[in-house]
Amino acid sequence: MSDQATYYGANGWLLELGGRRILVDPWLTGPLVFPPGAWLLKGELPQDQPVPEDLDLLLLTQGLPDHSHPDTLRTLDKNVPVVGSAAAGKVVQRLGFQRINTLRPGETHRVGDLSVRATAGAAVPMVENGYLLDWPGGSLYLEPHGVLDPELLSRKVDTVITPVVDLGLPLVGSFITGATVMPALIKQFRPTTVLASTTGGDVRFSGLISRLLDGGDAPQASAEPADDCALVTPTVGEPIPLPSEQR
Repeated sequence: MSDQATYYGANGWLLELGGRRILVDPWLTGPLVFPPGAWLLKGELPQDQPVPEDLDLLLLTQGLPDHSHPDTLRTLDKNVPVVGSAAAGKVVQRLGFQRINTLRPGETHRVGDLSVRATAGAAVPMVENGYLLDWPGGSLYLEPHGVLDPELLSRKVDTVITPVVDLGLPLVGSFITGATVMPALIKQFRPTTVLASTTGGDVRFSGLISRLLDGGDAPQASAEPADDCALVTPTVGEPIPLPSEQR
């Protein structure tokens, strides 16, 4: 079976790598509400997504509800192994997951021949995780806010999952910096394919700051990768074939 990635909207992906099924930052059902409440920001899916079966790993970059979504996590088998940031680990522990591995940036966990290395991600406010995945057939880097760990060495990575826009709020500044970091990502990893994350999937937002997140007065910019790198904007539910490592 060839490697592929399926987008679920927001930050969620199903990665099928080397025969393993890895669910990343899923939001599949129910509303998304940020503290202190829905009056500030509430997200609603256009429709629920089916919960994928036969998972080999749940991979969580952050402990915030748009990455560790409680309603979605409650629907999953609590025996599925979890790899996540320290904050995400606390969320899944409260929800009853049994096999939890928390990683700090620079630490690695192995699932058979799949290597999962945590990288330094967004500070929201604590530094959360990105991940470098390596398996016999390929490699993939993902970080949902457009952050590149300065400790990473230059190397070839076949696929990069990253936002390709800058998005921020007045007086707060950018909290997603995909456009800004794109040139550095391309130089660092020389990817064959970039998958644009945080494209939304027709999520509906309401609340005080929703207009800014939809565009409004938020500062924005977008970026394109180099000519020898394909940029793919995913469609929710449609598998995307991933490039194989050339040996």
